[in-house]
Amino acid sequence: MIALRGAFAPLLTLSLAACGGIIPRAETPSGETATRSTRPIPPSNLPTPPFDYALPVPPRENALGQGFRPGPAVVSLGIGRDQAERALAAFRISCPSIVRRQDLSGLTTALDWTAPCRAAEDWRGDPVRFFTENFRAVEVGSGEAFATGYYEPEIAAARTRQPGYPWPIYGRPGDLLTRREQTNLLPAYRLVDGREQPYFDRAAIENGALAGQGLEIGWARDLVDLYFLQVQGSGLLREPDGSTRRIGYAANNGYPYVSIGRIMLDRGLLDSGQATAEGIAVWLREHPEQGRAIMQENRRYIFFQPLDTSAPLGSLGRPVTPRATVAADPAYVPLGAPVFLDMEHDVADGLWVAQDTGGAIRGANRFDTFWGSGSEAYQIASGMASRGRAYILIPAEAAARLARAN
Repeated sequence: MIALRGAFAPLLTLSLAACGGIIPRAETPSGETATRSTRPIPPSNLPTPPFDYALPVPPRENALGQGFRPGPAVVSLGIGRDQAERALAAFRISCPSIVRRQDLSGLTTALDWTAPCRAAEDWRGDPVRFFTENFRAVEVGSGEAFATGYYEPEIAAARTRQPGYPWPIYGRPGDLLTRREQTNLLPAYRLVDGREQPYFDRAAIENGALAGQGLEIGWARDLVDLYFLQVQGSGLLREPDGSTRRIGYAANNGYPYVSIGRIMLDRGLLDSGQATAEGIAVWLREHPEQGRAIMQENRRYIFFQPLDTSAPLGSLGRPVTPRATVAADPAYVPLGAPVFLDMEHDVADGLWVAQDTGGAIRGANRFDTFWGSGSEAYQIASGMASRGRAYILIPAEAAARLARAN
């Protein structure tokens, strides 16, 4: 789910943040069908993580540069058994990726994760003890955290264009070219007469720039629903016959995310009590022409791909787990690392695993918690915006090495 994460609950503070992030993992942001088993088997045919987010060089600012200090003993955090079981399952799913991945935070190396991943593979005992024995807690920066929530939306859509389903849901265009590395050049572009040009923006695409190319993987009934699906980055399509299918993030057109909630607040179109995902959606539908123009001010556009998985995919290219996955900034949290949150909003308290990222999830101790799909997940995610403290759990060997270096 890599789109904007965090663009949901924070719409009010604009979200004091706003992806990959209503959708989220964040655009950032966010299924209960994800495995809850304590020994899930990672799917072997999963697509690789979207290369847009696989940055090969560490950013200038990261956890190591921000500063960190040892946290409390993991055993003292008060991890619940149910939390630990879900987190252990999520950690196992992540292991095939994190033992090969460069850690941009500077806190760990890929080799550091070998021992805990091997331990997780064979672990049969108390799941809480797994974390107390294999990890040490650290606080990055001040340790003061801000967390929002995301979920997996469901929208009405059809496989083919038909009356009542006028809005195309596009797969990745063949002429969309992207860069793997961070540079001052266009992150996404197309070639016109051999020269790089910015890719089509939201307005151009909605006005037919990609029509007639056979890129449609579905047709949405409602443009506002489709917009928020893009903000979340993945979701379920409910077909006219009642069946569902899952789609996930494939690429974006290279433009930065712009919060339309912020725009609407600044223009006096909403008051603070309306600046929720639901309130924004109501206003957009009540003012269709003006609403469409406002949505087009967010020039970023998300392309999707069909997913044959039990849950949406996070930034590691692995399924995310409801009530266990959290999106984080990989410059400050090693992807795959367990994270313990102690928030004012108690519903988010407990152990999570950093399996996702989001365009709005930036900086130290900024998190977006994933709640699954359905009405309960929607209610929790839409109301989730809380401050508190965060403890990053890193492998014991990494913590020992950092201590020696300090």
